[in-house]
Amino acid sequence: MKTNFKLALNLMAGVILLLSTAAAAGFAPRPQGDDASPPDHVVKLIFIHHSTGENWLRDDYGGLGLALSQNNYFVSDTNYGWGPDSIGDRTDIPNWTEWFASEHTDRYMEALYNESSQNSSYTRTLADPGGENEIIMFKSCFPNSDLYGNPNDPPGTYEDMTVSGAKYVYNEILQYFATRPDKLFIVITAPPLSSPAEPENARAFNNWLVNDWLRENNYTLNNAAVFDFYNILTDPNAHHRVNNGQVEHVLGNRNTLAYPSGDDHPSEKGSRKATEEFIPMLNVFYHRWMETAPLPADPVAGAAPEAGTPPEVPAGAPSGSGVLDDFESGAQGWESFQYRRQRLGRLHAHV
Repeated sequence: MKTNFKLALNLMAGVILLLSTAAAAGFAPRPQGDDASPPDHVVKLIFIHHSTGENWLRDDYGGLGLALSQNNYFVSDTNYGWGPDSIGDRTDIPNWTEWFASEHTDRYMEALYNESSQNSSYTRTLADPGGENEIIMFKSCFPNSDLYGNPNDPPGTYEDMTVSGAKYVYNEILQYFATRPDKLFIVITAPPLSSPAEPENARAFNNWLVNDWLRENNYTLNNAAVFDFYNILTDPNAHHRVNNGQVEHVLGNRNTLAYPSGDDHPSEKGSRKATEEFIPMLNVFYHRWMETAPLPADPVAGAAPEAGTPPEVPAGAPSGSGVLDDFESGAQGWESFQYRRQRLGRLHAHV
């Protein structure tokens, strides 16, 4: 026993010495980067958008639809006139509470999750794998970058086209996202205008979405993410991308549209830049989500637990957050990622 204990101490001392020497020499363990590879199977995605999104998807403009297909995403989309009550007409920031936080939400989401049609022109190279859409992308158009109020205004108490009202909207809809950990919701920030009245407000709001929205709500799930479409279109040197395995958000020197097309729609060049930066980011968002997403129904072992049941919000949680600090504790159907991969492999073998 004494010999083993002494040996263990010597080994520990050796490790400490080795690490100390490496640190002194300027070496450090490389942090593990995010996974920007495509999913290993076809994933269904739907995009809620209007004209800017339509241009972004087009093969001859932004090329997003084809690029998504080449990365194993089966893409559908909504546009004007789509859905129950023509909800597709309404994609301004104040409208998102109607989509995700109203008495009509269940009806709209049932239609959205089961939509497999194209409402814009882009090439699909994949067959529909069946089942519901798993990823929901949604974007407001460029008029939504004309926000009023002040850059540092806190969240308000109702939806409108101010910094406060916009923050209120995203805080409200986050409560619905918390009830659906089986879906991945991706906010695409509204593109910039050429000459908004108060351009600093859009910049401040979108920075809040990227950096503070989830943190302020103590949101611990990986099923909500933000891609800063606005930022990358404000400057050739502005980015929201994966670089050497790490996500970086690099701001430019202006708050207005740097890729004009003759009006406020982003140009083909700007839209293709967005595609180039978005696809790896989407893959990162997908793999982060898969680490904690509930398992799908298992045709061998039986159905997975019900995913649409709202989690119980603990006492003392921030009002309107809809968030659990320890959501995974006591939540049935949540398993370690390693075990998830093993079971998913068995599921795909039986499909």
